[in-house]
Order: sequence, then structure tokens, then C-alpha cells
Amino acid sequence: MKNKDLLQISKDFGSPVYVYDSEKIVAQYKRLTNAFKQVKKVKINYAVKALSNISILKLLTKCGSGLDTVSIQEVKLGLRTGIAPEKIIFTPNGVSIQEIEEAVKLGVQINIDNLSVLEKFGTIHPKVPVCIRINPHVMAGGNTNISVGHIDSKFGISIHQMPHLLRIVENTGMNINGIHMHTGSDILDVEVFLYASEILFEAAENFKNLEFIDFGSGFKVPYHENDIETNIEEFGKKLSKRFNEFCKKYGKELTLSFEPGKFLVSESGYFLVKVNSVKQTTSTVFAQVDSGFNHFIRPMFYGSKHEVINISHPTKHKRFYSVVGYICETDTFANNKRIAEISEGDILAFKNAGAYCFSMASNYNSRFRPAEVLWHNGEAKLIRKRETFEDLIANQVEIEL
Repeated sequence: MKNKDLLQISKDFGSPVYVYDSEKIVAQYKRLTNAFKQVKKVKINYAVKALSNISILKLLTKCGSGLDTVSIQEVKLGLRTGIAPEKIIFTPNGVSIQEIEEAVKLGVQINIDNLSVLEKFGTIHPKVPVCIRINPHVMAGGNTNISVGHIDSKFGISIHQMPHLLRIVENTGMNINGIHMHTGSDILDVEVFLYASEILFEAAENFKNLEFIDFGSGFKVPYHENDIETNIEEFGKKLSKRFNEFCKKYGKELTLSFEPGKFLVSESGYFLVKVNSVKQTTSTVFAQVDSGFNHFIRPMFYGSKHEVINISHPTKHKRFYSVVGYICETDTFANNKRIAEISEGDILAFKNAGAYCFSMASNYNSRFRPAEVLWHNGEAKLIRKRETFEDLIANQVEIEL
């Protein structure tokens, strides 16, 4: 997308506003599938939690993607797109057995990561196909909050609990049709991923009726020019070779599955904000914008470094700014960053705003959540309205006091 397109969107739809480029999403999907073209059966399940707007889900399912869901609400969002239930995998953590039962009734693929839940489920539904999430005890990811495969993680069944797991499967007669892992997000080292994959292959040998092996995701995307990223082509070549070797040994052509979220949508997204004021203090120049971590929490929560561009005046002389929001506590998007000279009323664009931005937004400080716009075939299409005061109080119940 060009600056003039983004500026026109900010003018037409107001700010702050999220913008997604459909062409980039489709390109990322094709890039990932091409990286594994040497494998006969490949299935991509988009991680709905990254960006759950129904129009985005429809775009990806049109590409051929399945959906990876972590809540019954995400399952229902997925089904609303018209996708077949069997193309949705449900991978919750710490939910009630009632929620899992509801997913069973909806006909989606169940993925369980808890021994007690597995035993309970197997006793009730021995014939329902189940995938098992393994914790390989591999520390991987760009931040402790998104490293989920280590020994202290709440996710997955420990690889060291395999004897117990196998006893449950044998005693209940369960139908285990898949095995799964997810070690974390922002994984850069291909060899770490391949190491964890070997653990999953070894675990898979214990199950004779598998249909697929799910390697999770967590591929790192670039956040600025010349930033490092996962070499998906190298990874695809190496894992494809190993996967095909395993299938030959296993005696069956299995499906290789992934569940990317950030990889597919992060780079497609822009978050546009307007500069309310420029504030000079004794040590810092603040660009104060019409948003906060209630809309864009990743810099504060994960320490993520998003590129910031002054799209109103991109060619002006660069100066150092700290870009901050309007929330009444520390609320910093970028600290001491070189940006083209900023004036009041300028529009700033945060890049890599497609993943975990709107989906983690809130009404903190009683602020409205912004609109979402999809740039598709050269046109800006509104895919979520900006909230209003009526939306804010819609579910509140006023009582007489």
C-alpha cells in the first residue's frame, strides 16, 4: 500500500484505524505453501487469535486455509464463514469439559493438552478422533510470554509423561488421529524448530492411526528494513525432507500441518493514528497521538519494536521522538525514535499491525475500539465499524441506588 492510500483511508474512516492489505496476506499464504511443495499433503490452519475479523477469515479460507481456534467463540466465528467443521482444529488450554463437549457437537477436530481431560474425554467419547498436544520441553520464542514449549509451560502434555498418556489411550480405546506441538512465537533458529520436530516424530511412533502431524508455528517476521526473519524456504526444504522420510518409515502418507497467525497477517497491517500534540520536555520530544495501549498493546506488553512512519510528511528531516498515547499511565509506542519531523495533525503509521493488535484491544479508559478496513483489489472496504458510546454501555445494567 502507498502512503496516499493510507492517508485517504484515515481521512475517510477517521483515526485511529486498523488497515489490512489482502494482497500481502494471500502472498504470505502462498509463500508458506510453496515452501512445503515437496510434501504431498500440507494443511495450513490459520491461528484465528491473531486477527479474528470474519472478513479476514473468509479471505484465508478462500485461499484454502483451515482454522486453528482456542475458544468456542473462535470456533463459532470460523463456522460463520461457511467453512466445513472438519477444517477447524480446536486447541484450548484450561477450558471446561463442557466447552470441549460443545466443540465436539459442532464437529471440529479436538486437540487436548491435559492428561486428566484426555482420560475424561476418552471415557465419554472413545470413538471421537482426538489430537494430542505434546510439550517437547524446548525453549523457543522471542519473549517469555510467547515461549510455550519449555518445562514450566502450562501448555501441552510433557513428553516425559508419554507412558501415562499411552496407558490412558489403551485403557479408553481412544482414536488418536493427530499429534501436535507449539514451542513459541518469533522463532528464528531453524535448527531449534527441527530439533523439536524430531521429538514430535519420536512421539508419533507410539500411535498407529495418525492422519496428521501438526508442528504449530511461531515463524519470525521482519519488523523493519533489514530485520532478521525465519528463513521459511530453508526450513521448508529441511523439514519436508525429514517429514517425507518419516512417512515412509511410518508406512502411511500423513498430512503436515501448521497453524501460523502472525506469519500470515502481521505484515499486512497498518495502524494509523493522528498526532494530537508535540510536547517538548527538558529531555524528550513527545509525539502524543489519539490512541494508546488499549488499541496497540504489543510495544508495552511484549516490548515489540514497530516501525513508525510519518505518512503525512515522509520526506521531512528526521528528528528524535518518543511516540506516546493518551492512556493515563505509561503508554509508550516508540522511545527516542528517528521519524520525519512531526507536526500536530500529522498521521503516523505503525507497521506490522496485523497480528495481535485489534484482537488484544480493549475499552480501557472507556475509549472506543477503532474501525478496521481491508484494502482489497485497490479499494478500501470497512470490515468493522468504529465503536460508539452506545456500544460502550450496551451491556451495562443501571440499577437504582
